[in-house]
Amino acid sequence: MSEAAGEVRDEQLDAQAEARRRAALAQIRQYGDPALRLRAGEVESFDGDLEGLVARMTALMDDARGVGLAGNQVGVLHRVIVLRSDPDEPALALVNPRIVERSDAMEIDDEGCLSLQGVLVPVERACRIRVEALGVRGEEQELDVTGLAARVLQHEIDHLDGVLILDRTTDDARRQALAVLRPKTVLA
Repeated sequence: MSEAAGEVRDEQLDAQAEARRRAALAQIRQYGDPALRLRAGEVESFDGDLEGLVARMTALMDDARGVGLAGNQVGVLHRVIVLRSDPDEPALALVNPRIVERSDAMEIDDEGCLSLQGVLVPVERACRIRVEALGVRGEEQELDVTGLAARVLQHEIDHLDGVLILDRTTDDARRQALAVLRPKTVLA
């Protein structure tokens, strides 16, 4: 991927944008947080609280320079995701998304994650998927996507099921990623 890998946009930032990115990342749950391993529950209320959650998640995703964010990553165990795979397009919010069809064609590419800082691992994903979901007001949506959008949607729906990219990569890549994520000993 040229501009993005998994959830993380790769670009140079000025000092102010970098400060916003760090502040946003501080609000996103990081590897080891139990919320990342829990299955999110279905959303049943389509109200102002849900709209507020989506607005907050979109702002965090954008400030963190991400391309997707799931409810679990902000400590909310509701099946809500936001994504923006094309920076020139508006963000998309999906509620209770589910993959209803996957292509047989698969592709391996490196993915990163806002909840696994410093990690980039190869993950195999379907090249095309069809997703059924609801919008923030409960309206039905169906998306047929390919490319980066398909990869991001699969990544985010995995989050809603408590699945991380570490679960979808090779044993060697997982070992290397865990070495990066392991807390470092600090000697005073």
